[in-house]
Amino acid sequence: MSRRLIMLRHGQTEYNAVRRMQGQLDTVLSERGVEQARAAARQLTGAGVTRIVSSDLARARRTAEIVAEALGVEVTEDSRLRETHLGEWQGLTHEQVDSVHKGARAHWRNNSSWAPPGGESRLEVAQRARPVVDELIASYPQWEDNAVLIVAHGGTISALTSNLLGFGDDQYPLLKGLDNVATSRVRALPRYTGFPEGGDPDYNPADPAQVAWYLDAWNQGLSDS
Repeated sequence: MSRRLIMLRHGQTEYNAVRRMQGQLDTVLSERGVEQARAAARQLTGAGVTRIVSSDLARARRTAEIVAEALGVEVTEDSRLRETHLGEWQGLTHEQVDSVHKGARAHWRNNSSWAPPGGESRLEVAQRARPVVDELIASYPQWEDNAVLIVAHGGTISALTSNLLGFGDDQYPLLKGLDNVATSRVRALPRYTGFPEGGDPDYNPADPAQVAWYLDAWNQGLSDS
């Protein structure tokens, strides 16, 4: 009784290429990003993906569409999977942010409760994205022994992975940045509730509170096995 969740970051955008911060700006894939998405689709063939849910931002949605075409699976969109809103930092390069807010990016990376001016913290991102997974647990029984693919953004995937694994606020920074078209892979199993022989007879696989999440892989890219 297991459900695999694969979370794929979108392919490269022109903003990624020049280290410009996107947040919820609706940027599109570069030519390289399209090729990366096609390569990701080839790698995901045979992974047992039966459902694909994507952020509604264009760079994630296009990546999801390319993968979906290769796998023969439809895509649904959910705005709760959007990238972290970066407030005043959106559209600025790393260097521009550093020149105005010296040390702030490092503080942001290492403090999950801190947000850029006018933006969201990682804890807030996790809180809005987690219900997407819990709702699938409750409503999608075909997930059992199969995989669901979420196509989203590096910050969102990092925050959601940390939340699913039950990280404390100070542990969110333990996950390094996610590369373009790299994945986070986690697995849901029945939650351990003690030592009654034969397991818990009342286990309900549709109850998100009765499953526990375990990490299979983090930042697994195209060159990884």
